[in-house]
Amino acid sequence: MKVILFGATGMVGQGVLRECLLAPDVESVLTIGRSVTGQQDPKLHEIAQANLFDLSDIEGSLSGYDACFFCLGISSVGMNEESYRRITYDLTIAVPKTLVRLNPAMTFAYVSGAGTDSTEHGRMMWARVKGKTENDLLQMPFKAAYMFRPGYVQLLHGIKTKTKWYAAFYALMGPLYPVWKRLLPKYVTNTECVGRAMLSVARQGAPKHVLENPDINNLC
Repeated sequence: MKVILFGATGMVGQGVLRECLLAPDVESVLTIGRSVTGQQDPKLHEIAQANLFDLSDIEGSLSGYDACFFCLGISSVGMNEESYRRITYDLTIAVPKTLVRLNPAMTFAYVSGAGTDSTEHGRMMWARVKGKTENDLLQMPFKAAYMFRPGYVQLLHGIKTKTKWYAAFYALMGPLYPVWKRLLPKYVTNTECVGRAMLSVARQGAPKHVLENPDINNLC
């Protein structure tokens, strides 16, 4: 399997990259982002792309892939809807439009979030925007597309976040992960599980295309 990964430097993307590099059936992984991870692995190839809205100058490197794992995203905290939509919707839609043209047999997996609003009409701005993103991705002519809606994602294997308030949150919540996992299993997962679940849907699909937190845990 050949994989393209967006968002490999983010906290979820780091976990997905780790599982891809460990998987025996993954032949190669191409990461694309504004910066590279800097990791060294025979399977790993990286492209630093300043303008992710326009991939035309690297299209020659984007054909022949079996799966794309799209883990790129931002928090809505402190953002207005227009700014949040530009990244969460506009960018997320622009990338797969290119990929599906070059790889129509590709499986596309998108990291969304628990509470996403598929109706697109709810009160929460971030949930409406992500709902619109999911709905439009599911209409694209990929071999298959899967929307991942994790709840609390515990960072494993030394993975860290670069966002200061996320780091503070995980410093507080991380030690309680075994408690949350036992008391609230429907709402808790981890970076390893998300990565393994993405590989699972790329290999053999899943019963449904919108995967809530329990579905993700069942797939890993």
